[in-house]
Amino acid sequence: MTCPQTSLKTLNTFGLSICAERIVYATNTETLIESWQAHKEKPWLLMGGGSNVLFLDDFEGTVVVNKLTGISVDQTKDDWLIHCAAGENWHDFVQFTIKKGMAGLENLALIPGTVGSAPIQNIGAYGVELKDVCEYVDILDLNRNHSLRLTNAECLFGYRESIFKHQYQQGYVITAVGFRLAKEWQPNLSYGPLKAVETSLTTPQSIFDKVCEIRRSKLPDPAKIGNAGSFFKNPIIPTQDAEVIKLRYPDAPFYPQSEGEVKIAAGWLIDQAGLKGYVANRAGVHPQQALVLINLGHAQPEDLISMAKYVRDTVYKQFAIWLEPEVRFIGRQGEVNAVETLS
Repeated sequence: MTCPQTSLKTLNTFGLSICAERIVYATNTETLIESWQAHKEKPWLLMGGGSNVLFLDDFEGTVVVNKLTGISVDQTKDDWLIHCAAGENWHDFVQFTIKKGMAGLENLALIPGTVGSAPIQNIGAYGVELKDVCEYVDILDLNRNHSLRLTNAECLFGYRESIFKHQYQQGYVITAVGFRLAKEWQPNLSYGPLKAVETSLTTPQSIFDKVCEIRRSKLPDPAKIGNAGSFFKNPIIPTQDAEVIKLRYPDAPFYPQSEGEVKIAAGWLIDQAGLKGYVANRAGVHPQQALVLINLGHAQPEDLISMAKYVRDTVYKQFAIWLEPEVRFIGRQGEVNAVETLS
């Protein structure tokens, strides 16, 4: 497909030269509804910052880029109440709250993407997840032109999981997210890199700055090296399996979950498998952060798929743990099962 007017190269952070049949930039809900009504008989894909997708091929339909903007702030005696439109850049939004003296999002600094994408993945970093600060999510039913507000509980948040990956996926658009941030600030320094320097982290700004420093030191800038951030989820495994790994690797990074389960760092598994910095064809594993797969320049989707499959198979051979992609895989007709694609 030759498509100088509908190239998605600048709309996906892997920087893949992928095309769509058409691209629509939606700055209001009317455009979202009109686009859906006109093109829903063919594939229709909503995108934010394109930072969590891997296109497998040209897209045979309409890509709609969510450009809804606007932030409003209210308050109670104890909390800040923030309503943020889905098209706002996530990191810019975090910066906005810190500058306004509203703490609570500092651990989530520099996560790529938009505010509307955050609930879908239940984004998280350095001991904080979106579910910890989310009050509600507003969605638009495109078929009925009807708005719904889901409470935190109704979003069914889990680890990189939510109802927006299931019941409210096709035919629905997240239009805004509501946040409740406590005025009585309690820093979260539970995550390793922050715990190591916690004596100096006494303000939201200092935590924000440290998180940015850590992320910039380990994660490549998509503007310079194509990537989608963390490619794989951190596996959650039975405690007894973790004990077996600990016998061989006493320093393995485990994080307690529900009873009988622990989370292990996927990047550590990939690193231990000897794959940090591994390169094949035009794709590779980032030399500073093994959890990030990179486009070394002019990579094709098959290069990244082949790399992901090799990483996944190699980790399984060494640890008997199957890694599951965090990145969404988008085929010609829409999203496909990432695990099945790599199996």
